[in-house]
Amino acid sequence: MKIKILITDPLSEQGLELLRNENFDVVYKPNPSLDELSILVSDIDGWLIRSGTKVTKELLENANNLQIIGRAGVGTDNINIDFATSRGVIVMNVPDGNTISAAEHTMALLMSLSRNVYLGHAGLMKGQWNRNSLVGNELQNKKLGVVGLGKIGMEVIKRALSYNMKILGYDPYVNKDNFKDKEIEIVEFEYLIEKSDFITLHLPINDNTRNLVDYDIFKKMKKTSRIINVARGGIINEVDLVKALNEGEIGGAAIDVFENEPIDENNQILQAKNILLTPHLGASTVEAKKGVTHSICNQIIEFFKYNKLTNALNIPISDLTLLSKLSSYYELSELMGSMQSQLINGSIKKIEIICYGKAEDSKSISLSFLKGFLSNITDNRINLLNANSVADERGIVISNSFSSDKTPFTNKIKSVVYSDNEVFQVSGSVFGKEFFRITEIMGFEVDLKPKGRMLFVKNKDVPGVIGKVGTILGLEKVNISGYLLSKVAEKNFAYSIIKVDNEISNETISNLLEVDELIEIRQLNL
Repeated sequence: MKIKILITDPLSEQGLELLRNENFDVVYKPNPSLDELSILVSDIDGWLIRSGTKVTKELLENANNLQIIGRAGVGTDNINIDFATSRGVIVMNVPDGNTISAAEHTMALLMSLSRNVYLGHAGLMKGQWNRNSLVGNELQNKKLGVVGLGKIGMEVIKRALSYNMKILGYDPYVNKDNFKDKEIEIVEFEYLIEKSDFITLHLPINDNTRNLVDYDIFKKMKKTSRIINVARGGIINEVDLVKALNEGEIGGAAIDVFENEPIDENNQILQAKNILLTPHLGASTVEAKKGVTHSICNQIIEFFKYNKLTNALNIPISDLTLLSKLSSYYELSELMGSMQSQLINGSIKKIEIICYGKAEDSKSISLSFLKGFLSNITDNRINLLNANSVADERGIVISNSFSSDKTPFTNKIKSVVYSDNEVFQVSGSVFGKEFFRITEIMGFEVDLKPKGRMLFVKNKDVPGVIGKVGTILGLEKVNISGYLLSKVAEKNFAYSIIKVDNEISNETISNLLEVDELIEIRQLNL
C-alpha cells in the first residue's frame, strides 16, 4: 500500500517531484475548505504544510493514520504540537531555511530607514517633491546594536560590517570569548540601547522577551535612533512604539512582524510617524521557499524510507526504540535544563551531565537537558538533533558521562552549569512512569516536583525569614502552595523554594528584596 502524503499549502514543483519519484501517493490540495480538509486527513500518513494551514486538535482526531507533519519553514504556531505528540504524531520543521532571507530583509529595512526611501516613495506618489526634507544618513561608522546573536543575528552582523558599521552585540547566553574580533563589541543590554544608532532584534518570543522593548526602553534610546524587528511580533510593545514615535522619542522604526497577524486596519501602528511596515516578508523569497520545500520533502522521504528523524520538534531521541523506555528521563532532564537556564546568571561556559543507575543513556539525556536549557535563550528552534550544534556555536562546552557510583535512588541525573561568575548544580531522579522529582539543589536535599511557578530564594540563615516573606506575599494576594527550606552545611545562608499559584510581579520581587535577610530571588516557570 502506498504512503499517502497530503499537501495543503503551496509548495514548489521540484519538491513534489521528489515525493512522486519515491512512489508516494501525493495529494496536492492547497488552501482547501475546512470541510474538505476534514475528509482529506482521514487516511493520510504524512502532511506537509506552510503557515496557511492550521493543524487543530479536531483535524488531528480525524487523522487516524497520520505519522508525521512537516512544516516547510520555521514557525509552528499553527500546529497543535502538544496534541500531535499525545497522538504519537511527529512534527518536524526546517529551522535554517530562512536565515539568509531574514538577514537580507533586515538590511533592506535598515537601509530604507537610513535614507528615507519609504517616505520619498510615498511623497512622490502624492505628487510631492520632498528632497530637502528627506536628507538621510550614511551607515558608515554608525553603531548597530544587534540583540540576539544566533544565526540570523550573525548574518546581519556580517553584512553590516561590509558597510563599515560599528557593531554592539547583546546576548546573555553566548560565550564572550568567542567574540574577540575588535569589530564586534559584546555589551550589556542597557548600554546597547543607549549607544546604538540602529537596533535590530533577533530573539525568540517567550515570557522573558515579550514586551522586552517598551516605552521605558524607547526613552533610553537616542532621539535619532531607529529600531528594526524582523524576528517575532510581541517583542516590541506596539502601543508603546506608537507613543514613542509620535512623541519623537526615537527617530523611526521598521516592523515586519506583529503581535496579531494580519494587523487590523484600525491598528494605530498604521498611522504612526516615521514607521516602515512590511507584511511578515522576512522569509518570503523565492530561494527560501524553494529551499524549505526541498528540505522538508527530503526529511519526509528519510523518515518513511530509513526511519530517520531530522529537525523533529517533539521526539526526544532519533533512536525510536528508546522513546518509551526513557521517556520519563527525557522529560525530567528537559525540565532540569529549563530550570538551570532560569537559575544561572552570565554567559555559559560549560555544562556537565552525569547519569547514574537506570538513567543509562547519558548522551540522549544530555540532549534533552540542552533542549530545555536552550529553548528560551536562542532564536533557533531547538530539538535533540540540533541542540549540540547550537551549544557549540555559542561556545558552550558539553560533557556527558555515566557513573557507577552508588546513589540513594535507583537512578539519578546530575547537571552542573558553569557561567562566568558561578556554578549551579541540580539533581533529579525518576521514581516511576511520569513520576519524577528534583532531589538536590546546590548541595541541599529537596523533594520538588519541577512544574509550575516558584521562587528560588537565597537568604541569611537567621530566624524570621519565612514569616517576613509570607507576610509580603500575603499582602500581594499571592497564594503559597509549598515552602521548602534548607540551609547549606557550614554556610551562613540558606536556600528556599517557594511554590506559588500565580506569576509574581516585578514590584513584588522588589518589595521582597527590601527584606534585609534576603540575598537573591529568582522566579522560575516550569
